[in-house]
Amino acid sequence: MTMQTYFSNRIYKNTLENSSVDNTQHTLFMFNQAKHFRVQEEIREKRGSKAKSKQSVHLSVKAKYGLSDYYTTSIVQAGKALLSAQEELTKMYISNKKEQIKSVKKKIKNTKSNLTILKKIKSSFMKGEPKFNKTSREQQKGNFFVVEFKNKTDIYYNCYDFEHLYIDVQMKQLASRLGHLHFRLDRLQKQITSLQKNTKSVCFGSKKLAKARTTTQKYQSNPDLWRKDWYLARYGKMIVSGRKDARYGNFVFTYDPDNNILSFKAINGNVIKFDNVVFPYGQENIDNAIRTQMNLKNKKAFGKPISWSIEDRGEYYIVKALVDVSPDPYVNHAKDSGIIGLDLNVDHFAVSNINQIGQLIESFSMKFDVHNKTTGQLKKIIEAEAINFVGYAAQHKKPIALEKLDTMKSKVKNPYGNKKVNRRMSQFAYNTMIMAIKSRADKMGVEVYEVNPAYTSQIGKMKYMKRLGISIHEAASYVIARRTMGFKEKLPPVLHSLVPEKKQGLHHWAQWAYISNSLSIIRKNTFYQIELSSLNRLCSWNTLFPQDALTDFEKIGLDKLESRKSKA
Repeated sequence: MTMQTYFSNRIYKNTLENSSVDNTQHTLFMFNQAKHFRVQEEIREKRGSKAKSKQSVHLSVKAKYGLSDYYTTSIVQAGKALLSAQEELTKMYISNKKEQIKSVKKKIKNTKSNLTILKKIKSSFMKGEPKFNKTSREQQKGNFFVVEFKNKTDIYYNCYDFEHLYIDVQMKQLASRLGHLHFRLDRLQKQITSLQKNTKSVCFGSKKLAKARTTTQKYQSNPDLWRKDWYLARYGKMIVSGRKDARYGNFVFTYDPDNNILSFKAINGNVIKFDNVVFPYGQENIDNAIRTQMNLKNKKAFGKPISWSIEDRGEYYIVKALVDVSPDPYVNHAKDSGIIGLDLNVDHFAVSNINQIGQLIESFSMKFDVHNKTTGQLKKIIEAEAINFVGYAAQHKKPIALEKLDTMKSKVKNPYGNKKVNRRMSQFAYNTMIMAIKSRADKMGVEVYEVNPAYTSQIGKMKYMKRLGISIHEAASYVIARRTMGFKEKLPPVLHSLVPEKKQGLHHWAQWAYISNSLSIIRKNTFYQIELSSLNRLCSWNTLFPQDALTDFEKIGLDKLESRKSKA
């Protein structure tokens, strides 16, 4: 069984009696006020500012607001869910801060290393005998001094200019950068300590809307609009949990599937009726759930609770029904004929269709434009592409393979990387893509498998990109599909010979990690010129690529690998 939520049509307030609107508004206000009290009481107890009550939370809320047991139970559950969400959010914040600390420490280490190299060069200049590290970007070539960056090379024509216009300036900048990095590291550590020790309060209505009162133009010029939106955000929703022993699955709400009438008992005891409440998507499932519940004789053993929610949207109400729905028995799980692999990217889906023995049948990319799009526009674009993709999988009668990513950490762990990459990463709507694909796949009866994403792009780039003549993302989707089918991607012999002896017996993912880290400086398009099948064994990193395909920066990187190898 899976819980499904179905939205009703709009129930406009001007079609209801004034008494029904007033009673509904009063119920929503009292429900949320009691929930606020329940949450804040527990927060005060956790902070130690209030002694723990001898009375249970349920009895405290019921006595203070004079509520029935059914409303009180729902309020207590809603408050518990909110506090649980806050705890999970705090854990996520701490995890993100730890990732940021790792990044800052790595940056500090690299900055110290660069500063040490410059200090040694400065010292050699002061002695009158300039010396340079063989693998550093600063070198002396003839009578000139050069600094080789990734995209440019600076040339200095004499010692004085090199020492005072480059070395002194760089040392000063690096020392200043170290100070900023240490300050940031200290700040992040204090933030983690605060998150671990302190219990955060809850801003009902959201902090964003609270700040918007003074920061947003439309609210500054129209305070009444802000008060209206603030009231709806704080008191505009309620959810009443169901009971499996109730005739309609709920002791507060009842729904007549024959006449589409929804009735519920307000907090003040009055019964409110909403006529013509229909569910455009899921009406049949709701009707079946209610009729089944009504006809059950032993409801305590076999009954299913049905929860109801009301949301105030200003001019109208929206009703939500939460029911248990049996899984579709006709979902296609079979991988006998192959599978469709999908690699999710910022602006496109990379797709690979493979057969039952892991051979590529077809690969392509489904591109879409994310530039200058609002959140709503991007969501609609992704949903349209998800429909097309799932339709392709259904047409070929194959399930879907996705990688299970954690984009929360990856979006914060590399603040000192490429600006363009960081910007694209922040635009990566991974959760929206996953939800759109899974939702559509559920409707079309297509199973979705999720696999570990470890090194899928690196394996595809080194092993399949050139061999199959496809892009790196399509190669990654091909690896995802093969991994879901159970195939292992071991290193080719030519790469295996470059793995250190201490890593030879480890899992092949550890070996891929070493190779991918070692070759991270090589441009992606260079891998189209890599030769993995012509040789069985390599003794040097320099022979892996044609020398005319590498830039000076990449050659220096490979020289560093060789120097490490010789020292080992």
